[in-house]
Amino acid sequence: MTRIMALDIGRVRIGVAVTDPLGMFAQGIGVIRMGKDWIPQLANLVERYHPEMIIIGLPIRTTGEKGPESEHIMDIRKQLESAFPAIAFQLVDERFTTAIAEKILIGADVSRKDRKQKIDQLAASLILQHYLDSQRSENKDT
Repeated sequence: MTRIMALDIGRVRIGVAVTDPLGMFAQGIGVIRMGKDWIPQLANLVERYHPEMIIIGLPIRTTGEKGPESEHIMDIRKQLESAFPAIAFQLVDERFTTAIAEKILIGADVSRKDRKQKIDQLAASLILQHYLDSQRSENKDT
């Protein structure tokens, strides 16, 4: 089975997660720093994991509206579709994933310094796991 990758894109860092080879579970694989070379860094991960799809977290406000951050993410999606034309891209609601990731890390007694390094990767894992779980639920209902 081919893998699915997920990105939690922020202004400073991008958390990256990928499914296991069976496509059952999400695992964080790293953080890319936003900058001029972030697409080549992502290309290295794409080359390594060969995802058939990349899930991108879309920040939606608690009211359900899209704001300027959503527009920023949709612009990045266009860049990624151009850079990786053979890969399918899908936007998914990422509401509360960073807050949940922070609570998990605090609950695990991870220091504030280490949380900053791990939160984006964990948020990407949560986005991807939620997507996988929702796909299983949809397939189960049909």
